[in-house]
Amino acid sequence: MTTASAPLPVDFWFDPVCPWTWLTSRWMLEVRATRPIGITWHVMSLAVLNETRLDQLPENIRDLMDQAWAPVRVLTAAQTAFGSEALEPLYTALGTRYHLEQQPKTRATIEAALREVGLPLHLADAGDSHAYDEALRQSHREGIDHVGSEVGSPIIAVPGPQAPSGKVAFFGPVVTPAPKGEDAARLWDGTLAVASTPGFYEIKRGRSVGPLFD
Repeated sequence: MTTASAPLPVDFWFDPVCPWTWLTSRWMLEVRATRPIGITWHVMSLAVLNETRLDQLPENIRDLMDQAWAPVRVLTAAQTAFGSEALEPLYTALGTRYHLEQQPKTRATIEAALREVGLPLHLADAGDSHAYDEALRQSHREGIDHVGSEVGSPIIAVPGPQAPSGKVAFFGPVVTPAPKGEDAARLWDGTLAVASTPGFYEIKRGRSVGPLFD
């Protein structure tokens, strides 16, 4: 329940290499400016989600999954060392480079993002290590447990006393470009109304355009 002094808590699971997730996350920042919500960010991993079905994926997606391990490991290392508050600025720094500037998903890009947000560069070492994989998988699993394995990134969850888990959770929304201002707020209100309906599962239509970042 939310009150004037207690914003609605929103949990947001993301994989930073996903362009659609980036758009949804920027929409959520717009929602936060127009509705009383508080966002807690969580790392999930498309590489983990797809690791048992890599042979079914196109080559370009398999390559992306290979590149997807390092950033989520580094984000998890940053969260472990500095708390969840480190995730939003680091995600923004990484996502700006990956999606707006089309920079490569390399260690140099990760180091530049760490430098921008004032985090130690040695966190980039986690990208080539399994040291944080258990924590990463746990965070990923917590998101997936809300919605099932047939979805991807992002996952959003809000309190829902009527739900067995106490959370109403959903994948998406997938939208481009990211709505702003009252358009963002209206989409949020509608998404909550739909997702909170008992027995509701899916609205979907074919995509006619790719991600638009303007």
